[in-house]
Amino acid sequence: MKIILAILLFICLLDMPYGYYQLVRFVSFGVFAYLGFKEFENSNQNIGLVYFGLAILFQPFFKIVLGREIWNIIDVIVGIGLIASLFLNRTKSQR
Repeated sequence: MKIILAILLFICLLDMPYGYYQLVRFVSFGVFAYLGFKEFENSNQNIGLVYFGLAILFQPFFKIVLGREIWNIIDVIVGIGLIASLFLNRTKSQR
């Protein structure tokens, strides 16, 4: 899920139809809410709060107007963070 969402966020850097951005907002909201619940189940409240914060940021119901440039920066940072979290989780599980 994290890799697919990261790819969707990176594609947002291209000039896409508005419907694509709406789709990404719905998908992001769902994935981040799910990841937040999973982290709370695993007793990782801090990481869970980060995911819930991202779910609120990307939620599709009340649009947060930040401008395209700022959204592009957010998309890149969040995409890199998602990919980095895969490697961090992998190194923790190998210990």
